Amino acid sequence: MCGLYTCLIALAAVFPAVLAECNRTHLFEWAHNFVDAQALGFAGYLDGASDDFVYQENNKTMDLTAGVMRKMLKIDHNRTIADSVTCSSYTEIISADAAQPYVIGAQIHHNPSDMKAYLVDSIVSTTGSWLFNATQTLHYALQENWGVLPENKRDTRTTLKNAADAYLNIWSNKSAIDAVPWGTPCARLEGGAYTGKGEPNDSCKVGIPTNNNQAPNSHRRYVIDETVGSASVLCIFEHLQMAPDSHEFRLEGGKLRYVHTITVPQK
Repeated sequence: MCGLYTCLIALAAVFPAVLAECNRTHLFEWAHNFVDAQALGFAGYLDGASDDFVYQENNKTMDLTAGVMRKMLKIDHNRTIADSVTCSSYTEIISADAAQPYVIGAQIHHNPSDMKAYLVDSIVSTTGSWLFNATQTLHYALQENWGVLPENKRDTRTTLKNAADAYLNIWSNKSAIDAVPWGTPCARLEGGAYTGKGEPNDSCKVGIPTNNNQAPNSHRRYVIDETVGSASVLCIFEHLQMAPDSHEFRLEGGKLRYVHTITVPQK
C-alpha cells in the first residue's frame, strides 16, 4: 500500500508511457484512409495530420496536393505493414490502369503521443521508372504470401534490419554479400521484372551487383513489422542518378523469401 504522494509519483511515471504507446490498429486505419484518399485523388480525405505535417514524394518535400495524391487512381492492390515501435506504417499500392499506371511505396510516420501523422514519405513510380510495368508487378505480387507468420518463424527487429542493410550494402561493400541471409526459394520483384520461376531453388542472388565499389544506398528510413517478417527501407540509390528507392524485404525463419523494389532514376 503506497501513500498518496508515492502513488502519484508512480502514476506520473506510468501514464506518459501509456499515452505514448503506439496504437497499431490506428496505424492500419490511417494507412487505409491514405489508400482511399489516393483512389479519390482527394488529400482532404485524410484526417488526423499534425500541424507540422510534411509530405515527401521521391525524396522531395512538396505540398500534398502537388504530387500523385491529386490524381484519382484505380487501386488494384494494396498491402500494409505496421511498426508499433517507431509508430509508422508502410503501404504498397499498385494501380495497373493503362491510362495512368503507378506503383507506390509509402511510409507514414505518427507521433505516438497523439497518433497524428507528421510525415508521409512516398516513392512513386510510373511509366519511365526503372523496369516499370505495373501490370506485371500486380501479376506477381498477387501470387505471393506476405501474411502473418507463425511465431516460430518470426525474426527480431534487429535481424530484419540487419538483413535489409546487408542487402543494400552490396553495391558498396563486397563482404555484405555473405552477410545477407539468402534463402531458397526467394523471389525478387524489381519493377515489373521477377526472378521467381516457381522452383524450390529460386534465389534472390540472381542479378546482384558484381561491382561492389559503387556509391552507397544512403538516407535510409525504416519501417519494420516482425509479425510478417517485413522490413521496408526507403533510400537514395546514389549510383543510379541519385534515384529515390524503396526496398521491402520479407524473411521467413531467418531466411530471405521476397524482395520488392521501386526505383525512380532522376532524368
